[in-house]
Amino acid sequence: MPHLISKFRCYIINANKLNKFGIMTVATASQPLRVLIVEDDPLIQLGLEQSLSQQPNITVIGIAEDGYIGMKMAQELIPDIIVMDIGLPRLDGISATQKIKTSLPNIHIVMLSSHTDDTEIIASLSSGADAYCVKGTSTESLLSAFTAAKEGATYLDPQIARKVMDRLKPTVETENASNLSQRELEVLKLIVEGKSNPEIAKVLYLSPNTIKTHVRGIMNKLSVDDRVQAAVVALRSGLVS
Repeated sequence: MPHLISKFRCYIINANKLNKFGIMTVATASQPLRVLIVEDDPLIQLGLEQSLSQQPNITVIGIAEDGYIGMKMAQELIPDIIVMDIGLPRLDGISATQKIKTSLPNIHIVMLSSHTDDTEIIASLSSGADAYCVKGTSTESLLSAFTAAKEGATYLDPQIARKVMDRLKPTVETENASNLSQRELEVLKLIVEGKSNPEIAKVLYLSPNTIKTHVRGIMNKLSVDDRVQAAVVALRSGLVS
């Protein structure tokens, strides 16, 4: 398998065993978030690697240059998070995401792309991606996407949220939206900003369980199925500006 090994780099921290490619796997006491980057642009690869490696709870375990290699590395390394570009050679990011999610549904995939076309965004989320961020987004936003994905939530970059409004569930009736309490409106505003439940809890000085209860109440009142749809409805109905 030398041709495959030569196509990617792997980063090792406190490794103690070899995988079938002859590459040591990560084994740390603190169990940092293990991230695989799938990106063909060397400059973006470098920027992501450097910014993520500076985070104390993140380990970049590899970089793949195309979707096919990314899929093979995901199967071998089983990362916690994959940062996936869309416009990849050999196998595009959307197809790679579908294949990875079919065989490894517990891996969380964050799409990172310069594409802001609503059709491509919807296709990415439909493929099983847990989050969609625009290239050039801040490290803080990318970390928020990681947190949301790990919680089982869907994260949509605020820069492109409006582009998918008309493709998701229609606006709820005004009376349903007006039933939201002041606290629920505060939580909804923070959801639109892309914050995860723990981050919302910190801002509002509430427990994460209380925030989960508010989020469930918001989704019930807005007749939506997830946080992305709640954010879209909030923007469309003017609940959040």
